[in-house]
Amino acid sequence: MIGRFARGVSFGLFLGFTFSWTCEAGPNTIFNFLRNDVGARAAALAGSFVTVSDDPTAVFYNPASGATLGAPRGSLGFLKQILDINSGHIVYGQEIEEFGSVAGGILFTHYGSFTETDEAGAELGSFSAADVAVLVSYSSDFSDRLTYGATAKFIYSAIAGYSSTGLAADVGLLYLIPDSRASVGASLRNIGAQMSTYLQTNEDLPLDLTIGGSIVPRGIPLLLNLNFHRLNESASNFGDRFRWFTIGGEFTLSSALQLRFGYDNAERKDLKIGTSAGLAGFTAGVGFTVSDYRIDYGINLLGEIGALHQISIATSF
Repeated sequence: MIGRFARGVSFGLFLGFTFSWTCEAGPNTIFNFLRNDVGARAAALAGSFVTVSDDPTAVFYNPASGATLGAPRGSLGFLKQILDINSGHIVYGQEIEEFGSVAGGILFTHYGSFTETDEAGAELGSFSAADVAVLVSYSSDFSDRLTYGATAKFIYSAIAGYSSTGLAADVGLLYLIPDSRASVGASLRNIGAQMSTYLQTNEDLPLDLTIGGSIVPRGIPLLLNLNFHRLNESASNFGDRFRWFTIGGEFTLSSALQLRFGYDNAERKDLKIGTSAGLAGFTAGVGFTVSDYRIDYGINLLGEIGALHQISIATSF
């Protein structure tokens, strides 16, 4: 039994390190799937999403964005990761008159099935591993320009018959700068702790303080985002504190077509092999609007490792 559990936990940690490539915060973090990009639009913008408005998936990055929804909106998406690892999301948000805006969503990652063996290597069967987070979010506005929000999450992780649970919260602010097409935002995500643990060892959640800004230059149909992530984490020097930055751009070619690109600085540095990183850290995507539906596709390039593909469908109700 101990051998089975140890193998399962070791493999789970390996998966978390290898495939949640934005999660190199340290060896004692858990629920790192919460760092994965949610939605193909956000993935195409390299996760530079803390100031995005009127998009239901934005509540995963900044709960204050829920107050900017122009109509009841929902989104569901699928992320194809390496090997048999699959992730996805579903989210819905709307305004309730004289109360505020509410949203609810689910994140999940399934790591596939694996052969279970004993200490001698004899096969005993198979086991699987999965992570799930269920969230509810509330947001409202201080004024026409400034919104705020908070999200509560219940988190469940399981591998080989063992499990861990946790509770977490996100808080955020979003400010639309008057007389301009610019905005600034900030969010603090994954404030919380485990309720039950693996191996009786408490681990930290992937706390993430993100600050960012967006602008649409006059005369150019281009949304530019710049986000600084994980500002809460310690660094060896002042410059390293800002290594986790992302840039995203979205060209609106027409009311039905958007082209997107992005760059993740930390990911590119972490995936560098020798003197070359190839195209690691770069992202791209496209969005189509058909009737009341928006279909988004995003690709995240991981250099020699390969690429991750994500697709989402969003609609208004």
